[in-house]
Amino acid sequence: MTSTDGPVITDPDTDTYDVIVIGARCAGAPTAMLLARRGHRVLLADRATFPSDTISTHLIHPPGLAALDRWGLLERVVGTGCPPIDTYMFDLGPFTITGSPAGEGYEASYAPRRTVLDKILVDAAAESGVDVREGFTVDEVLLDGGRVSGIRGHGKDRRAAVAHAGIVVGADGLHSSVARAAGAAEYATKPKINAYYYTYWAGLPMRGVFEAYDRGDRAFAAWPTNDDLTMVISAWPMRDFEANRDDVEGNYLATLARAPAFAERVAAATRVERFVGMAVPNYFRKPYGPGWVLVGDAGYLKDPITAQGIQDAFRDAERCAHALDEVLTGRRSFEEAMREAQEARDGQVMSMYEFTAEFATMEPPPPETEQLLHAVSESPAARDAFVRVTAGVTRPEEFFAYMEERMSRRPHPA
Repeated sequence: MTSTDGPVITDPDTDTYDVIVIGARCAGAPTAMLLARRGHRVLLADRATFPSDTISTHLIHPPGLAALDRWGLLERVVGTGCPPIDTYMFDLGPFTITGSPAGEGYEASYAPRRTVLDKILVDAAAESGVDVREGFTVDEVLLDGGRVSGIRGHGKDRRAAVAHAGIVVGADGLHSSVARAAGAAEYATKPKINAYYYTYWAGLPMRGVFEAYDRGDRAFAAWPTNDDLTMVISAWPMRDFEANRDDVEGNYLATLARAPAFAERVAAATRVERFVGMAVPNYFRKPYGPGWVLVGDAGYLKDPITAQGIQDAFRDAERCAHALDEVLTGRRSFEEAMREAQEARDGQVMSMYEFTAEFATMEPPPPETEQLLHAVSESPAARDAFVRVTAGVTRPEEFFAYMEERMSRRPHPA
C-alpha cells in the first residue's frame, strides 16, 4: 500500500515492519522492492515526492542496465525516449580515445533524467507491495539499548508518526541520518577532488556519443538525456572552488572554450535550466551494525568523474537485499551475512575507487601513463578495453594487465 498525504498509521499492529528503508532513490527503492518481492514487509520513506530531481550524473552503464533488466524495469526506462549512448570519446588533447562501452549483453548506455528514473523505481517498489511514504521527513532514528529500532518522523500534514523494524536501512546518501545515528566508521577516505557544475542544453545533438575533454587543470563532458536535451558538465580542482564560485557561468563557459570546436556547438545551442553544482568526498563506511544497514552513497561514495554511482547503487541494493533476506529467513546470522556483503562490495569497487580518484586528479600524468594511453589510442581493441573500464564493465587491474601484456610484445627501438 502507498501513502503520501493521508493520515499516518498509528495502530501498533501495523506500524511494525521487517525492514524500514530511508531514502527512495537509486539505492533505497530497489532495496525495498527486492525485499518485498521476497515476501518481507517493508516501509520506504523519503522526504521528496516523485517525480522530483536530484543532483546526478544520470549515466547508467551496461552493468546498471543489466540490473534494470533483471528487475523487469529496463523497458520502462528505455521507453521514456532516453537515447542510447553507444560511443564514449575521451579527448585528451594530444590524442583521443574513442570506443564502445558494450558489455554484459548491452551495446549502449543510457542517461535518463532522475525525474524519470526515480519515479520508475519508486512505482516499482509500490507495485511490489512496499509501503511507500513520499513527502515523509525522518526526524529521528530511534535507538533501543544501542540498537537501531525504528524511526520517528512526519508527513506533509506535520502529524508525528513512529515506525519500528528489526532492521533500518539508510539509503539516504552522504548525509545519512542512519550513518550519523549509528556512528558508522569511515575508512579509505580521500578529500573532495573536483567541483562540478552542470546544466542542460537544447539544440546540442550528440548522436549517441558521450564526449569528454581533458584540458590541463579543467575538464568537461557532455551526453544526451531525455527530451532531446544534452547534459554538459564542467569540472575544476577544489583549490579553485572559492575563486570560481561567484561566477559559475563564466568559469563554466571558459572551461568549454578550451575546446573551441565544442564551444562553438554550445554557442549555437540554448541553455534551458539553471546550473547545478556538486563536490563530494570519497569514503567507505562500515555498512552495518546492530539493527542498521547502509546502502548506496550512504555506505560508499566517490568522485563522479567515472559516473559509477547509479550502477553501484543498483548492485549494492541487490547485494543488500539478498543478505537481508538470508537474515530475515533465518538462513544466516546478521553479522555473517552483512560482513560478507561488505567484503563483496569492497572487493568489487575498491579498484575502481582508486582508479576514479587518480583519473579525477587534474595533474599531468607520469610519462609511463601517458605512453600507455597513447598506445591505447592507436588500437581499436585497446580503445574499447579502456572505455569498458570507465563504464565499469571491466576492472581497472584487468585492463592494465592487458595493456602491459600488449606493450611487452611491441618491438623495442634498436
